Amino acid sequence: MLRRTMDINPFKYCSGLRYLGYLMIFMVLGIIALSYWAVIVLVWGPKLIHGGAPAVLAAFIVLLFHVLLILLTWSYFMVVFRDPGSIPQNWAPVLDVNLEEGTSSSSLATPWPASNGSERRSTVGYCSRCQNPRPPRCHHCSVCQKCVLKMDHHCVWVVNCVGARNYKFFLLFLIYTFLETTLDTFALLPKVIALFGEARKHSASPGNLAVMVLAFVLNLAFALSLLCFVIMHATLLWSNTTTIEVYEKKRDKKETASRWKYDLGWRKNVEEVFGTKKALWFLPMFTKDDLDNVPSLQGTHFPVRDDSES
Repeated sequence: MLRRTMDINPFKYCSGLRYLGYLMIFMVLGIIALSYWAVIVLVWGPKLIHGGAPAVLAAFIVLLFHVLLILLTWSYFMVVFRDPGSIPQNWAPVLDVNLEEGTSSSSLATPWPASNGSERRSTVGYCSRCQNPRPPRCHHCSVCQKCVLKMDHHCVWVVNCVGARNYKFFLLFLIYTFLETTLDTFALLPKVIALFGEARKHSASPGNLAVMVLAFVLNLAFALSLLCFVIMHATLLWSNTTTIEVYEKKRDKKETASRWKYDLGWRKNVEEVFGTKKALWFLPMFTKDDLDNVPSLQGTHFPVRDDSES
């Protein structure tokens, strides 16, 4: 009876949240379509045909709108469709070898390269749901029903986990969406104010007024909320920390008191997420060289700082 009770896994029902995520995808596409109609079709697109200074400003806004739109949708679908990182098939930790005694133990520990090139031992965990050992910084997602390498969180907006292989794309999606919604807010503000003046005179189209006000409110709300997320994840990136690890460090007072072991300095921390090719930092892609050689992108081992660092 006890064994049967232990076999019950209530977390499997969390996978139903994925269906909510599919609705979120359509919501994102709907907000993009609404913003496009309001900013380009109704407000700034028609100004292009009038010439003069307004046409120059309109051309700049239209061009910037489309560039940001391409980058954010590209980043978004990369987060949606890119595997955040799964434990390789038949992956197993390296046995901890006692060099002095010449014996090996079966403890779940493995040497990882440190930031100074030396080896360090980092404890490997074990997933009771997958019944497999898991690398450092790896966590089980109850929605995806699998262990995710360097898991940050599960995001219903992208119907996917954010982990080692797609965290860069998630950050770029946040940044470009914040910039796009901020641009839309300022681009629509003068027209919304003017439309309210026309509404008092009953000369404004009710349909256009509704579309512009709704687009303005949604973009303003998203811009303000995304600003908080951009600042939060920029702080995490700066210290090479995931959202889950923030809560783990709060529970571990010793870790909170000392410097985070994965903090290699801001430049190395950024390269661990965005890759070493600076020309591609703002594009949702990686070079094959980065995927093969940047440890954090592989997700099974991570450089740690040197204890001798002050």
